[in-house]
Amino acid sequence: MFRSGNPTLQESTFLDSASGSVVRRDGDAMTLSGTINKTGFLLLLAVITAAFAWSQTLGVDDEVLPRAKVYLWGGVLGGFVLALVTTFKKTWSPVTAPLYALVEGFFLGSISAIFEQRFNGIVFQAVVLTFGTLFALLFAYRSGLIKATENFKLGVMAATGGIALVYLATIVLRMFNVDMSFIHESGLIGIGFSLFVVVIAAMNLVLDFDFIETGVEQGAPKYMEWYGAFGLMVTLVWLYIEFLRLLSKLQSRN
Repeated sequence: MFRSGNPTLQESTFLDSASGSVVRRDGDAMTLSGTINKTGFLLLLAVITAAFAWSQTLGVDDEVLPRAKVYLWGGVLGGFVLALVTTFKKTWSPVTAPLYALVEGFFLGSISAIFEQRFNGIVFQAVVLTFGTLFALLFAYRSGLIKATENFKLGVMAATGGIALVYLATIVLRMFNVDMSFIHESGLIGIGFSLFVVVIAAMNLVLDFDFIETGVEQGAPKYMEWYGAFGLMVTLVWLYIEFLRLLSKLQSRN
């Protein structure tokens, strides 16, 4: 059995929908190098659209603000829809995963510009921390320093679900003018909460590595390289946003 805290990468991901068994295709199976290459390609697509949205959003004034909101919310909603489609239609991932990366780039570029305008240099710091965490955990995983045991997986999954419930509760309560501001402000509780979320997001990378490796070992079909790359990117986007939130809280205290 293998699990991931990432909702796009679950136990049944590499199972054939008809037989319920792992699909094996000699000569046309998922490979680690193929997944890595596709992850890089998705990141490149996201950077292209993010750079465009950044240029259109940074230093926004009253005339540009409506357009900036289009990039931001268009990226959020479009990315969410494409993520759902990719999750439930894994065979479409060679098409939907690149589309997700392009759309998500608009969100990342616009939200990054907004943070950068308030806290100069924060985006560079968040990018370095995100990829530094990625490579550090990849090294730790490949060297055996961190092992994705069943208890480890269950713990990360439970924590990830708890965080999702807190964010959902925050959205619902705001609809009734109730604000859980203490976890979103720059106080000690808010910083502590962000640190916890960053750690859990980072631990999800370990589960993603393990999940992709399992798919490769079990001979998943070739299109699952796109799906594995998509799932990894979902976690990286989450980690990057949480680093932005944490850094903004820390800088607000200065």
